[in-house]
Amino acid sequence: MQQLMVCIVRVKTCTVEWENRMPLSPEKHLMEVADVCDKKWRMLRDRPLAFLLSAFAGGAFVCFGAMLALAVSAGVPGSLAPGLANLLMGFVFMFSLVLIMFSGMTLVTADMAYGLVGVFQSRITWRQFAWGLFVGYVGNFIGSMSFMWIMSKGGGYHALPWLMRAHDIGLAKTGETAMEIFVMGIICTWTLQSAAILFMKTNDDMSKIVLTAYGPLAFVAGMNEHCIANIGFLAVPLFQQDIWAEAVSGMNTVAPVLMHWGFGKFGWAHNQLFTVMGNAIGGTLFVAVVFQLVADPLKLKELYRERHETMATDGELKEVE
Repeated sequence: MQQLMVCIVRVKTCTVEWENRMPLSPEKHLMEVADVCDKKWRMLRDRPLAFLLSAFAGGAFVCFGAMLALAVSAGVPGSLAPGLANLLMGFVFMFSLVLIMFSGMTLVTADMAYGLVGVFQSRITWRQFAWGLFVGYVGNFIGSMSFMWIMSKGGGYHALPWLMRAHDIGLAKTGETAMEIFVMGIICTWTLQSAAILFMKTNDDMSKIVLTAYGPLAFVAGMNEHCIANIGFLAVPLFQQDIWAEAVSGMNTVAPVLMHWGFGKFGWAHNQLFTVMGNAIGGTLFVAVVFQLVADPLKLKELYRERHETMATDGELKEVE
């Protein structure tokens, strides 16, 4: 009898361990995403400065990847392989989101998906959702701009290959039409936030790293537009434009096209405006809405009922104690 009981216990233990290793169901996954939203917006409400600092760090982490992407892609000839430079940029950029997700810092494009799921699950209101995105963007902007300003003062990036590469990236991004920027902004967060939201579906760190790294790799190698990454990518050539203009002044093969901070063609604000709009659509409509509709509402309701019953039981036990 004792041996039978031991076997039953072992079977139950193995079953629990196996379930813990399996990916979450769509309904449990959605509840986990809503829990993250709840935690983030509670920080915004109770500790707004901490939330802003978290967003500052998130913006800087994105630009860690932008700096490395610029560093490895400078001087790579397009004749060797047209997509090689983009692939190299993606490989070094991809761990920026891993840093953000594992550290729990704030990235506004991720919060576009998390926050909307929270709205659907009645964790936050639409007004709180909009306010969280605004504060997150401000923090990301400060972090991204600050890091890239410091980096632009480094002598290594004043050397001609990196100076030229930074300016070429800036011209390519700001020279696109509004529709081109908008569409590539949608694709960016469609890939990136699919990875970010799937981060919580798995239970082991290696799977989380692979899923999270895929998002930045896809959007950078795919030449998409990400508002926070572009804050830095486009600021660097503007910070260094005087040095660039002096360096190319004697080159007959280089057309001296200048960038600016405004809304016109080759303007920083021109790219940023339509990138933000595209990112918002990609992260909400094509990620958050899809995941919400895939989940079975009856199963989700049952999970919430079980959670409330468990919490009520725990409360009763504490009162008895």
